Amino acid sequence: MEALPLDTKSHFHARSNSLPSIPHPLVLQCNDHLERLRSSYETSSSSSMLNHKLEGLQDLHECVENLVQIPLMQQAFLHEPKKDLLLDGSLRMLDACTEAKDSLLHTKECMRELQSIMRRRKGGDVELRSEVKNFLTSRKVVRKAISKALAKLKCTSKTSNISSTNNKDNETVALISLLQNMEVVTLSTFESLMKFILGTTESKSSSSWLLISKLMQTKKIAYSQLEEESEFAQLDEELQSSIFSQTNKSENMKRLQNHLEKMELLIQDLEERLEFLFRRLIKIRVALLNILNH
Repeated sequence: MEALPLDTKSHFHARSNSLPSIPHPLVLQCNDHLERLRSSYETSSSSSMLNHKLEGLQDLHECVENLVQIPLMQQAFLHEPKKDLLLDGSLRMLDACTEAKDSLLHTKECMRELQSIMRRRKGGDVELRSEVKNFLTSRKVVRKAISKALAKLKCTSKTSNISSTNNKDNETVALISLLQNMEVVTLSTFESLMKFILGTTESKSSSSWLLISKLMQTKKIAYSQLEEESEFAQLDEELQSSIFSQTNKSENMKRLQNHLEKMELLIQDLEERLEFLFRRLIKIRVALLNILNH
């Protein structure tokens, strides 16, 4: 998803002589965060790249939160004819953030149940396989919810643009353009995150999974061969193959336990970043609503 072009050059007439002719320093700072985010939009869907994007979003949203506290910027927002569309955008970002948070929470809860069964092993392989199947079933529920959220994002992105209007001063143009671009890069990052959590697709049939299982047993496919897939996709494949595996059970169990432990740390990190962003999104929306109510 491409971000909207950001143009804060002073070719608009100011409202009065008291207004500066150059963007506020915080606007420039926010624009710098935006540019860094744009430059990070590579095709890679690795967890390290996602963490880099989410870290950049944290800096951007913290900067915007400070920006909307400035009276001059509050006046600029108050005089924007299409400010309701910007408020709608804040809801879209909150909804996308909530979808991502819920997906991580659901996956984490099911993963912990699986880890508990693996530690106890009182029910033997039968109970473990049953719990693995339950986990994979829950992942289907998560993927279905994510697919719906992604479809919704695709639809809203086509209708969320705000056309430029005439007779705006520099502050209004800079702020409105910034808020628009913030929505674009935020939704794009959440989209990347949800695709990352999505992992494997529903198109993989049980027969193809069985083939993967046999290949893993006979050729010992290493994780390095799956490095282009997200960690969630790798976990799905590892769990699916464990259902059919008949050999090297102790080795498979150890590898699976290590993978689950790494996934737990990854999910915790993503949850903390999303929680930070969620709080910032709430604060920015409340600040914009307060501007309209005073």
